[in-house]
Amino acid sequence: MLFRNSKRRVLVLAAGLAAAALVLAGCATGDASSDGSSTGNGSDGSGESEITEPVDLSWLVDNGEATVVMANALVDAFKEIEPNITITIETREGGAPGDNLVKTRLATGEMNDLLLYNTGSLFQAINPSETLVPITNESFAGAINESFEPTVTAGGDVFGVPIGTAMGGGILYNKKVYADLGLTVPVTWDEFMANNAAIKAAGIDPVIQTYGETWTSQLFVLGDYHNVEAAEPGFWERYTNNEAKYADTPAAARGFEYLQQLHELGYYNRDYTTATFNDGLVQLANGTGAHYPMLSFAIASVQELVPDAVNDIGFFAQPGPSADTNGLTVWTSAGLYISATSPNIDAAKKFLAFVATPEACDVQTAAIGATGPYFIVGCELPDDLVPVVTDMLPYFERAGGTTPALEFLSPIKGPALEQITVAVGTGQYTAAEGAQIYDEDVVKQAQQLGLPGW
Repeated sequence: MLFRNSKRRVLVLAAGLAAAALVLAGCATGDASSDGSSTGNGSDGSGESEITEPVDLSWLVDNGEATVVMANALVDAFKEIEPNITITIETREGGAPGDNLVKTRLATGEMNDLLLYNTGSLFQAINPSETLVPITNESFAGAINESFEPTVTAGGDVFGVPIGTAMGGGILYNKKVYADLGLTVPVTWDEFMANNAAIKAAGIDPVIQTYGETWTSQLFVLGDYHNVEAAEPGFWERYTNNEAKYADTPAAARGFEYLQQLHELGYYNRDYTTATFNDGLVQLANGTGAHYPMLSFAIASVQELVPDAVNDIGFFAQPGPSADTNGLTVWTSAGLYISATSPNIDAAKKFLAFVATPEACDVQTAAIGATGPYFIVGCELPDDLVPVVTDMLPYFERAGGTTPALEFLSPIKGPALEQITVAVGTGQYTAAEGAQIYDEDVVKQAQQLGLPGW
């Protein structure tokens, strides 16, 4: 990570993240025109036409606490500079139910004007060249960081503007618990498990799981990709080409083994099968649970739910077999998209243009705090960062300290992973069974994407 000035001006992500993410564009499908001509309402494609009459837009976002707070803040700020445009926010569930809603609305032409959704493999799965409006030639597209652009590119066109920040996939932990028990941050899995044993002996739940929201069950598998890549360089490419599988690659299967191991040792909270994301964060903040495998963005929800505890929560990368290769698996932020069926594309582009500014980054920081580096050129991070963010940034600043999550290197991510990780974490499947079932799960998606070798 390259920073400049006292407020840590974010210029680019680590070179490895930028270079590796470029591969995603080459795997994209679709044949939409790359001239950016799908503008509607008589737009010239500049995204700068004046809106003189009242326009109502609808924006679909996930129902996460921090997402809703951030979205409302952006809408309020935008209204001040574009008083003729009113944006109404609609929320949806996260995880598989939310994905299904998004795909159904896009397929039936009933999508809202604006959509906040994933980047990377899940973005590729919604047929963006047919369902979204390209912004390739819009002037505001030039503000998108080069490391983010490939994750919202399909058929040679760019479709989304980043909202939010880069995220680390690792372990949130309670710093007070660590201090009270004299524990140090682990850099290997063996050290992590030794900490868990000491935590359980102290009467505290070592690892929080929240299977009441199934999407949260995936982190031990997905957050381990830095360690997979360290052990099996180029795994993502062989995986994409149907030349490597989770089940027959020990380094890749380890994430499933971690779920099984922790379950068998009784290291999860008692209500882990029904607890929700918010429940997990509150337990972590209260110190009745010590570790929560999660994306770093969750600290924004802690700020909403238990603001007094935000400085008690730290973060470390998911440990692997070796301290020598310890590093962080990284996610890009969500993308803001325009539905191809929107009757108000010009007005929608106005909102995207606003989001692609440092001012909009400041609005997000003021609303939910900075949870990582932004992907808009010129955005700044404040000096008073919370511990989760300060703990995460050194990985970006160290050569070889970060690796993109697999879903940003390969367009393949099986839709049933969250159900499979729940099954392994609850003892319904063994780790070996889970890995094999997941290998079967990705076949249909790879075939739908038309990838060679499948």
